Formats: sequence, structure tokens, C-alpha cells
Amino acid sequence: MGTNQTPIHNRARLNWSAGVTLAALHIAAIVALFYFQWRYLAIAAVLHWVATGLGISMGYHRLHTHRSYRVPKALEYFFAVCGTLTLQGGPIFWTATHRLHHQKSDQPGDPHSPVDGAWWSHMGWVVFSERNSTENKMVSRYAPDLSKDRFYLWLNVYHWVPLAVLSVLLLVLGGMPLVLWAIALRIVFGLHSTWLVNSATHMWGGRRFATRDDSRNVWWVALLTFGEGWHNNHHAHPTSARHGLAWYEFDPSWIQIRILKFFGVAKAIRVVSVNTAFSEREAA
Repeated sequence: MGTNQTPIHNRARLNWSAGVTLAALHIAAIVALFYFQWRYLAIAAVLHWVATGLGISMGYHRLHTHRSYRVPKALEYFFAVCGTLTLQGGPIFWTATHRLHHQKSDQPGDPHSPVDGAWWSHMGWVVFSERNSTENKMVSRYAPDLSKDRFYLWLNVYHWVPLAVLSVLLLVLGGMPLVLWAIALRIVFGLHSTWLVNSATHMWGGRRFATRDDSRNVWWVALLTFGEGWHNNHHAHPTSARHGLAWYEFDPSWIQIRILKFFGVAKAIRVVSVNTAFSEREAA
């Protein structure tokens, strides 16, 4: 490997705040299992849909990063707030990181590629991070659109506020066991589900399209992430709001976007024609 292709993890330093926070969350998630109640599980599941489904899949990813569709600004802001509940950072940083990933996917400079190691692509890139020194430069280059919005600028800095407010509310309503389930366990599950898109879907699964990277379609990751596991489809057609292109490729986020379209809420929806996509596959 050439000097200009040194694995990112060889240059990164331990991000103590991220490491300690993640360790504490994992411990709390294990403790939560000793306080199981069906209502805790139900609340955690609903919040997982709100945070990861609406916030990450429909919000941070398909709306804010790729502009696959358009909704009223108030709903766009709501999706962004939902995204902060996952503890994956603010909308500007998340968007810039993902756009960088698409530009350099599985190449030198990709922030989370299995080329640099499976563990690195899954969570090492978060624990060992150059974020403090590179975030401002990356944001200005890869997310200039969101950086012009004062609400996103505020939310990117204070992305911890909605989660803190939710935690206090849950503590008041249900005590510490509910917080353990609806915050700690739910966040840990959501993080690993999302990280599997960075790791598993660049290592295992089928490839419908001959993309320049190692992206793959993994059905079980799609089930965990509201359709994000159809990753090879997505890398072949990044701006398409639809990731599951075949009838058997379950894509809950696409279904929800179609529902919003039916009620006239979602507009300017970008979607690759299924026939076009399969014709491209045959040509390849």
C-alpha cells in the first residue's frame, strides 16, 4: 500500500469522549435487559422508528444528503431533529460525512470503508476519529447547502439537546428502566444497525450493479435499517428515493415516501425506473 493510501486508522487518535460514551451506553443497554417489560420494548421500538427510520433513513440520508425528494421545511426540520435522537451527530456533519463516503467509496479518503478493516468500518472510525481537526473543512466542502440554514447550524452544534430533553421526559414518565430501554438500548441497537450499512453491505451480499466500489445488497441489514441495506442499488443510483428496486426488496422508507406523496406532502421525488435499473444490469 502506497504512502498516500495509508489506512485512516493508522493516522487517527482515540476520541475519548466518543469512546467513553459508547462504552457507557453499551453497559447501560446490557443492564436494561434485566428490567424487561413489554411496554418498554414497545416504546423503544416506536422511538427506533422515529429516530432511525424517520430521522436517519428518510431524513439525514434520503432527504438531507441526497435530496431524493422534497417536503415542507417544517417537516424537513422535524426529520432532522429525529435524526439527532440516534446520537450520530448533527445533520450537517452526518450529511458531509456521507457525501464524502460516496465520492471516495472504498477508496483512500473514505471515512468508513472495510478496506481499512471490518472493525474500522463498523465503529472504529467513530472511536478513533480525526473529527476535531477536519470537521469544519469537510462541512464547508461537502454540505454548503445545509450550512447556509441557521436552524441546521444551530442543530449541528446542539444536536445533543433533543436527546437530553427526551431522556428527562422519559425519566419523569417511566423512571430509569424506561430510560435504559428507550434511550440506551434503543440507541445501541440503532447505531449498530446503521453501522452495518458501512461495514456489512460493503463486504457481504449480492451485487446487481457493477459499481466502482464494493457496495452490496444485504436483505437482513435492510430489515434492520428501513431499507438502507439495498446498498448496491443505492450506490448505483444515489439520488433515487427508492432503494429496494424489486418487489421482494422490502424498503419501508420508500413506502413511507409514497404515502407522503399520496397526501401531497412529498414532491419532486427522484426515483430510478425499475425497468431502467434492470436493463442497466443486463447491459453490464
